[in-house]
Amino acid sequence: MSTGRLEITPLGGLGFFGMNMTVFRYDGQMIIVDCGMMFPDEDLLGVDIAIPDFSYIEAHRDEITAIVLTHAHEDHIGALPFLLQLVNVPVYGTRFTFGLVENKLQEFGLLEQTELIEIKGRESFSVGQFDIEFIGVSHSLVDCVALAITTPVGVLIHTGDFKVDETPVVGPAIDLARLTEYGDRGVLALLADSTNVERDGRTGSEKAVIPGLDKIFNEADGRVIVSCFATSIHRLQIICDLAAEYGRQIALVGRSMVRNFETAERLGYLDLPNGLLISPADAKKLSPDQVCLLVTGSQGEPMAALPRMSVDQHRDASLIAGDTVVISARQIPGNERSISRMMNHMFKRDAAVIDSSVARIHVSGHGRAGDLQIMYDAVRPKYLIPIHGETRQLYRHAAAAKKWGHSKDRIILAESGDVIELDEFGGRVNEKVQVGRTLIDDSRSGRIDDMVIRDRKHLAYDGVVLPIVAINKISGEMESAPEVVQRGLAIADDGNGFLQKARLIVAETVNKAPHDERVDWALIKEKIRVELKRYIQKELGRRPMIIPVVLEI
Repeated sequence: MSTGRLEITPLGGLGFFGMNMTVFRYDGQMIIVDCGMMFPDEDLLGVDIAIPDFSYIEAHRDEITAIVLTHAHEDHIGALPFLLQLVNVPVYGTRFTFGLVENKLQEFGLLEQTELIEIKGRESFSVGQFDIEFIGVSHSLVDCVALAITTPVGVLIHTGDFKVDETPVVGPAIDLARLTEYGDRGVLALLADSTNVERDGRTGSEKAVIPGLDKIFNEADGRVIVSCFATSIHRLQIICDLAAEYGRQIALVGRSMVRNFETAERLGYLDLPNGLLISPADAKKLSPDQVCLLVTGSQGEPMAALPRMSVDQHRDASLIAGDTVVISARQIPGNERSISRMMNHMFKRDAAVIDSSVARIHVSGHGRAGDLQIMYDAVRPKYLIPIHGETRQLYRHAAAAKKWGHSKDRIILAESGDVIELDEFGGRVNEKVQVGRTLIDDSRSGRIDDMVIRDRKHLAYDGVVLPIVAINKISGEMESAPEVVQRGLAIADDGNGFLQKARLIVAETVNKAPHDERVDWALIKEKIRVELKRYIQKELGRRPMIIPVVLEI
């Protein structure tokens, strides 16, 4: 081992799901592995996505030499356009990963100025002090890789997201042979996906869903409408094969489904017979038993295709009696209510709804404990660093590794922001850097700070009150009786008595104020706000946002 020190700093993905991003630093040179986003909690009103806090990146901007992507899921590439606006360095990834990345960069106007370097499985490249090899792994989409990162301190294996699938539908199986070769040479540390560690046994192959889906196609008399993640290329190929077998043509509904399907077909990851794809308009002309729709919206997202179809609000398609709707995706935690609401609408329209609770039509892309042990046994690392998961998953990964025979003192449990050091003296968490999240609205132009979120919550829970008063700028006298408008404030009965008293308080506050205060708009606004706040809090026990409006006459 070198006498130097390697630093590994996860900026997201440890302690929570999403925003996967890890920085590797040695001798003043840094590479970034993945740059993902996450969808916000419901209490983050008006926020569309959250991305990692890039403060650490800004502080070391001159040291960054490359960005390396393991695969094309949004929790690994979704924040890439925002990062590339900060640092313009080469990006390394696989062909399909770049197929989706290019669409994203094109939307942000960054494609022409970004250097994308395509790497295949078992190909290597060097970036400063780091030699990196892509090693193919199985996941729910295609062209996913683990990384073998050779440093002066030793070899690291970063698994990315993976499962051990010997029979994938599209592309080769996981390259366990190459991982085993690295294990034979000696691996300093394994950074391994912990997402599914709480489930015993092995995750099923992507082919495991074929019998369940085949039964649905065989028994359906009307249209078959399938909703799955638009990146699930294996699932898309299965649906296409079954549609062709049962004499159905496929129409795509939903922007991301159309975009990802076209990208996969263009790059050769989908094998389709001629004439299988038709437009939604042409699908309406066929008999229902000749149609299969592939749609977005498996998570009940309000603006996605399937939820809108369920309430007859989609311009291209709607549900009809006799449809069989297949939700071939897991329920992401937090989406249960919206999915249930969508399914209720579909039942009301006399559609048959089939999800993974009643048929085996979905398998995870993440390895269970058995898959993780296979990875561990192949690599045989000196140190294990659980990544990708909430805190409980990381700790349970560590507990599982102890059962596999790994020494407790060679398991490094960290969370986002921890700086993990590896050197000739061993491995440890040495310090912590600033991490967090940056909130982005749908304009994509920028950040929503915490104060804006607090204001939105304030408005949502307590409402807003606008006292409006017209004051002569010379005399300081009111030109008319004040008005008070409220929205979202819970008032008993019709509220007329409450509002009338509020108007009197505003008028009294202005009349009692000295002339100098009445013609100083900032002062009189504050006096009105304070007096109304006292009144409302006493009467209702609420703290609405009070925004006085003074009209200068």
